[in-house]
Amino acid sequence: MVTSGDRAIFVDTNVLIYANVSSAPYHQLAIERLQNLDNSGADLWISRQILREFIAALTRPQTFVNIQPPEVIVERIQFFEQRFQIAEDSFQVTARLLNLLQTIPMGGRQIHDANIVATLLTSGIDRLLTHNVKDFDRFSDLITVIPLVAAT
Repeated sequence: MVTSGDRAIFVDTNVLIYANVSSAPYHQLAIERLQNLDNSGADLWISRQILREFIAALTRPQTFVNIQPPEVIVERIQFFEQRFQIAEDSFQVTARLLNLLQTIPMGGRQIHDANIVATLLTSGIDRLLTHNVKDFDRFSDLITVIPLVAAT
């Protein structure tokens, strides 16, 4: 276990994208949530998977994202590596992922979310900040999902 107990919160890729792309929906909200968590003393975590997903998202055109030049992406990743705790993708994460695969129905793209959950569990983190709450419903017995946008 590598966490700081109840202070640890894992941040999903979508929150980082929203916070770093000014034209993204929830841009200001994502910035404020991250700042508030930081100000509250929370230990904010991401993983190497989150970094790869961020790079992939900013290197392909999307509705609210223009392709970013490599130097911008490199600067952001270096900032994240200094700002966040980084959970490594290890043998233990893969073993936990395989266990989840055997116990919770999933497949295809859902495996990426399951790997995030495996990373959390292996790292002793039980809270995830995300906008994609429904993607993690199947794991609600294992982690607490903190929605970026409060349900209305």
